[in-house]
Amino acid sequence: MLVAEILKGKGQAVFTLTPDTSLTEACAELDRKRVGALIVCQGDDVVGVLSERDIVRAVARDGVAALSQPTSHYMTTEVIFAEPGETVAVLMGRMTDRRVRHLPVLRDRQLAGVVSIGDVVKCQIAEAKQEAESLRTYIAAG
Repeated sequence: MLVAEILKGKGQAVFTLTPDTSLTEACAELDRKRVGALIVCQGDDVVGVLSERDIVRAVARDGVAALSQPTSHYMTTEVIFAEPGETVAVLMGRMTDRRVRHLPVLRDRQLAGVVSIGDVVKCQIAEAKQEAESLRTYIAAG
């Protein structure tokens, strides 16, 4: 399955914030949207990803004072992207190797969606079920 197909199934909603958004506001947005990461944009450019993991590190390092700091202080700036034509297997490898759970998807250099590790796992499970059902059907017909 391709990234584009995952986005069709889950929708292309992307939740973003700006680098100057406080960590407190970012936490509230994560809670409101019920997601594990937000894409940080400066205009049309993706400049970072802020994940729950980034927030935990921020609080561990700087305590409660981190919450009043801008997102830019703690976001991951080395953003790893996905493209619509890539396969789930390629994404799984990239996510595992780079130890990331969310990949922004770029289409024609524009933010087109986000794929999470949960999306990838869900897709793998669906493919395994479909393959098992195909085998059952084949065996029953034989």
